Amino acid sequence: MKNFLQIVLFCIPSLMAVAQKQSTSVENQLTKNRVRLPNGWHLSPAGRSFPLGDLPLNIAVSPSKKLIAVTNNGQSIQTIQLIDPATEQILSNVIIPKSWYGLKFSADEKSLYASGGNDNWIYQYAINNKKLQVKDSIILGKKWPEKISPAGIEIDDAAKMLYVVTKENNSLYVVDLADKKIIEQLPLGNEGYACLLSPDKTELYISVWGGDKVFVYNTKQRKFTDKIAVGDNPNELLLNKKGTTLYVANANDNSVSVIDTKRRKVLEVLNAALFPNAPEGSSSNGLALSADEKRLYVANADNNSLAVFDVSVAGKSRSKGFIPTGWYPTKHKSNWQKNICF
Repeated sequence: MKNFLQIVLFCIPSLMAVAQKQSTSVENQLTKNRVRLPNGWHLSPAGRSFPLGDLPLNIAVSPSKKLIAVTNNGQSIQTIQLIDPATEQILSNVIIPKSWYGLKFSADEKSLYASGGNDNWIYQYAINNKKLQVKDSIILGKKWPEKISPAGIEIDDAAKMLYVVTKENNSLYVVDLADKKIIEQLPLGNEGYACLLSPDKTELYISVWGGDKVFVYNTKQRKFTDKIAVGDNPNELLLNKKGTTLYVANANDNSVSVIDTKRRKVLEVLNAALFPNAPEGSSSNGLALSADEKRLYVANADNNSLAVFDVSVAGKSRSKGFIPTGWYPTKHKSNWQKNICF
């Protein structure tokens, strides 16, 4: 018994030294990554970071995943950036007079489309030698003060169709990309934010930002076929690969609505806040699935974190915790070798 106590007492200082060394190592890493905010507070985000523009609001990933684009929509100089995700290098940086959220690569990766905000048009950039050059524009109407303001965009390359939702005149625009003509304009009733095509391109899902609903537009019949009630201020939309589950981020109530697209039914509502009874204010506004689709990442802008959920069993998701980020995360992509959060 005496020998046993001696061994234990000998081991305790060694274990304490190891724990102290590990704690110091973690502390040093946090100090190295620490970011000072204008108000004097500090953040210690996980991973690495590199500078972008003012308020990066959206990320588009090219079909080959060899390029990503970022639209910076803040109050200073607004820009569109082309980035190599492998090297984390900015390949091209172009000033855009006005912009808001919408961003999409063409299937052949020769073009990048971006919403022009209150200028009320969609820019088409040519991608030449990994540089962005303005090629054309699709005009939805006269510039501000005419109220249109395109937000989310989506493209059906095979059908040569562009879909645009707007946040000032609350509409869905369907545009023929072959001749840049507007085919139709349908009212949403409230501000539109994002739009997303189903894998077979027969349905377009629209987050109606000011209406707390997701609209379903049938692209063949060219009409709305369903409206699904979700949380407050729905914004980002995300589909699984099969298109059977739609995730909807709700910015004003810290939540994500999980929808069965076939039954048009909300299976569950995930609480992305830091604690169960937290008041509104997490601003959940970005979504991404892991490559195996078992984990969902939710960007909580006002919590400076990613909420992580195990979504491997539909309707029985579980919270796995949080990942610290930089200031005001707005978008997250994780469908290849890296997790990228802006």
